[in-house]
Amino acid sequence: MKKIEIYTDGSCLNNPGFGGYAYIVRYKEHEKVGFGSQKDTTNNRMELLAIIEALKTLKEACEIELFTDSKLMVQSINEWLEIWIKKDFKGKKNVDLWQEYIKLAKSHKIKAFWVKAHNNHPENEKCDKLAREAALNLQKEYNEKT
Repeated sequence: MKKIEIYTDGSCLNNPGFGGYAYIVRYKEHEKVGFGSQKDTTNNRMELLAIIEALKTLKEACEIELFTDSKLMVQSINEWLEIWIKKDFKGKKNVDLWQEYIKLAKSHKIKAFWVKAHNNHPENEKCDKLAREAALNLQKEYNEKT
């Protein structure tokens, strides 16, 4: 099983508002970077979407170390998700994305790790910048159309 590192971040202007996400998927010397944006979203949706989009890039089962500055994502993946599934996500938000995450994650072994935001962590800084730029660009495009 390949060992992969994934770094993610999500951003949202006004929360809810224009959002952006970014990820870095690394295997040995190979690196794939991706980002995107949505309107009418939240920072938590963007954080989770970054993880989902990163997982979509993988073509086989992998052992994954996931690094994010979202304690919510770390605790959700490492501790809470199994409980939520047993309780059929009763009272939980972003169920659509969590269900997509579960489908994508089932073939992988994933352990999530928290990194402090804005603390000169190179990959986190890069993801933060890309996610924020994606949100700002979408906002700019939207404002130019209206």
